[in-house]
Formats: sequence, C-alpha cells, structure tokens
Amino acid sequence: MRNGGVPVLVTEARPLAGSTSKAASKVPAAENTLRILKLLASRRGPMAASQIASSLGLPRSSVYHLLGVMEANGFVLHLHEEQRYGLGISAFELSSAYSRQEPLSRLGRPLLASLVDALGESAHLAVLHGRDVLYIVEERAKNRPSLVTDVGVRLPSHLTASGRAILAALPKSQVRALYPNAAAFTARHETESPIMKYSALSSHLDRVRQRGYATEHGEVTPGFGSIAAAVTDHLGWPTAAVAVTFLEDKLQPEEWPVLAARVQKVADELSVRIHGRPVK
Repeated sequence: MRNGGVPVLVTEARPLAGSTSKAASKVPAAENTLRILKLLASRRGPMAASQIASSLGLPRSSVYHLLGVMEANGFVLHLHEEQRYGLGISAFELSSAYSRQEPLSRLGRPLLASLVDALGESAHLAVLHGRDVLYIVEERAKNRPSLVTDVGVRLPSHLTASGRAILAALPKSQVRALYPNAAAFTARHETESPIMKYSALSSHLDRVRQRGYATEHGEVTPGFGSIAAAVTDHLGWPTAAVAVTFLEDKLQPEEWPVLAARVQKVADELSVRIHGRPVK
C-alpha cells in the first residue's frame, strides 16, 4: 500500500527469539516500525539494517522499506559512510514533546498523594539535573512543617535521599564522571556531611544497592530524615526518585525498612506506568 506516495511494505511480525508468541498484529507495518524505533532508542549508537533485521527477526527487505519511510519522515537518520541507521530529528521532537507534557509529574502526583494520605508524611518526586536533583512534585502532608524540597528547587544529589537513590541506579563510571574531584562535593550546613569525597559516596551507594532504598539524616534540614527509591525506565535507567521526608525523632529505627517498602512500592508502580522496569 502507499502512504503519501511512499511505498510501505506490509510484513508479518515475528516474535523475538526466546520470547512468548503473541497474537498476530492487525497492523504489522505499524508495529514493526515501532519495534525498530524502540530498538534504536535502546542502543548507545546507530545500527546496520542487517543487525536490526536480525535483532527483531524481520526480513531484511522489510526493514529496508520501513527504514526508508522513517528516513523520509525524519524519524531515522541514515549515516551513509557507516552504513548504519540512528534516530532522527523527528524522534528527538517526540522526546521533547514528552518532556513538555510533564508525564512524570502527571503520573506521579496521584501516586504521591495516595502515599501521603496513607502515611501522614510529606512526599516528593525528583529527577537528576547535572549533579543536582530537581524536585518536580511536592505533596505536603497536613500539619507537617514546611520543607525546602518545593517544586523547582535544586539540591546537591549526594546530600539527598532522592539523589542517592538515583545515583545508586547509575553505572559507577557515570557517578564518577559526575563527581570527578573534591570540589564537586558541597554541604548545606556548618556540620559537614559524611559524604564529602568520592570514596565515601561510593561506599554509601553500595549500601543503597544492597538494601534497595536510600536514606538521608538531617543533611538537607537538621532534624529531618528521608527515605527514597528509584523510578526506572524500560532499560533499568533511573528516571526519577520517590521520597518521603519526616521528623527523625518520630520514627524508630526499626520502622525505617517498613516505610521504605511503602516508598519502593510507589516507585515501582510509577516505573510500570511509564512502561519501565521496576527495581528488583
């Protein structure tokens, strides 16, 4: 069939090797186009058409036809010298539109509101922005003190539970790139944070990975503690973190893991909502 004068080859979708078989799509060309885009988005660099065909179990001729249509519409870019295909400007525009529509905030806000209602403590959602965390949702519990973690506020990620949850889910090489030297570490108060050099941060993040959640004890605001868990995308990459903040003297040490489980559950649910992969 034709779409705007460009030939489109309709092909039969084949399941990936080792995957469970699904019912045949009624729109196989559309499905295979989306599969190609998702595959390219999951890789760190461009791919050859033959590699795309092999990875998806599709005929090469079908892949070439679909890539031609996507290239004509700007969704893929053909690198002639390398004979490979990468994502095009139209795919980037979709990504920008995704950010403008604030899906994380829209999907996360009702989940945080329910968490606050259940716990009676304030909660927030933050994303990594350079070495800082940027707060994009703040749900304040009734009769609880004001916090600095309002929407739009940025704080050093190594000082916050949210930041530590995100950093722990990143590759160690990425964390090292964010914190190359002592100048990258700052403190908010006269009392120095226990994490003021990379070795201390690395050890702390190892503990976060082992127990599955991050904590903070008065390093943002004295007397307040926080517990956070990472929200991850389909590649397991940390997209954000859900956190709860409370007066430390109101929570016994044995209650922290119980609260952490509640926070982790919300983070996992948000991961699922963005078609991500919850932390195991």
